[in-house]
Amino acid sequence: MTLQHALCTILIFCFVDVVAAGPLEDADAAVKKRDYATAVRIIRPLAEQGDARAQYTLGVFYDNGLGVPQDRVTSYMWFDLSAAQGKEGAAAFRDLIARRMTPAQIAEAQKLAREKKPATRSP
Repeated sequence: MTLQHALCTILIFCFVDVVAAGPLEDADAAVKKRDYATAVRIIRPLAEQGDARAQYTLGVFYDNGLGVPQDRVTSYMWFDLSAAQGKEGAAAFRDLIARRMTPAQIAEAQKLAREKKPATRSP
């Protein structure tokens, strides 16, 4: 297992501790089976509605290309939205991703995050 895969596994299971029932439980089950495409389909609507935990998890998925194409701009955007709501760790990961991005990519990610900001709620 590479360091990136180990880190990814740790980040994903940060999401697991908040699972109670319903869609989050289904997403957790998909992650445990490494069926990331299913997990993305389940949590994307939650993230779009402003769930900071789902936004954080989508940031992880996009950064690592799990169930979605790897996309640092989109990853940064989801981490930024999650961080704006105070989700622990989201700002740190957003900033790590920014180190691998050009200024133009960061500006694009920030613009996308601003456009999505009205749909936010507590972590």
